[in-house]
Amino acid sequence: MAALASGCAGPAGTGVRQQPLKAPPAPAGDLQADKTRIRAARLRAEQTRIAAARHWGLKEVPLTAPPAPVTKPRITTRHGFEVDGHEEKGLPPVFTTVPTEQKIVFLTIDDGAEKDPAFLRMMSELKIPYTAFLSDYLVKDDYGYFARMRDAGVVLNNHTLHHPYLPALSYARQRREICGMQDVIEKRFGKRPTLFRPPYGNYNEDTLRAARSCGVKYAPIWNEEVFVDRWEYREWDQDIHPGDIVLSHFRGRKDWKGTMPDMVRRFLNRITAEGYAVARLEDYL
Repeated sequence: MAALASGCAGPAGTGVRQQPLKAPPAPAGDLQADKTRIRAARLRAEQTRIAAARHWGLKEVPLTAPPAPVTKPRITTRHGFEVDGHEEKGLPPVFTTVPTEQKIVFLTIDDGAEKDPAFLRMMSELKIPYTAFLSDYLVKDDYGYFARMRDAGVVLNNHTLHHPYLPALSYARQRREICGMQDVIEKRFGKRPTLFRPPYGNYNEDTLRAARSCGVKYAPIWNEEVFVDRWEYREWDQDIHPGDIVLSHFRGRKDWKGTMPDMVRRFLNRITAEGYAVARLEDYL
């Protein structure tokens, strides 16, 4: 009776207890074959990256970022970038760098004016993560371009509808600009952003209150900006640092002395030479 109650009895009437079934160990040959396949896949992936780096004219193969931390760093507003009562009011933090000791930087690209197919191919082939901040007045003539970007794993975030200087607007108008772009991205690309970048990096308390009311959790700006022909820096040392957010723009030959792939090439050559990898911003938030 005890055996029957415990569910451990053998076939009815035998009185024999059955042991739990266990899968037989995998043959040693199968385990070795699995290891061989994994090594071969890694080798093929590395060879593909080497070929892509050569194809896109890079001096070195870009470094691979380490895995994102399981416990995310605490993001706070950079000192001197606060508005009155910033933390007490629960406003989205404004920051230029993610706290980390790892040699990583984050590439962010703004607005959406240039829609260069070569840029999409380059970033996909090199497997370089980046974050886009879009303005509707510039992207609406080709939502499909940014849908392809989204399908490649890029997160599309909010840079307002019309890219105005927000502190000059009332709270209501700022909210229309920010919430309106939230609606566009959700409708066109399926997901409401949690990141918002104010145009020109300018904001006031109304900006951040409006952003929070629209579902924004973070307001990253930047510590460096990269162009086709130069870098610009926020810090006095004119250098890059672990966790820095780097800004660039969707621009081409109409505005620059080159193309978006030219900009990416300058960016990657510099950070790789200094031992940095590109990480995905959203993985640290």
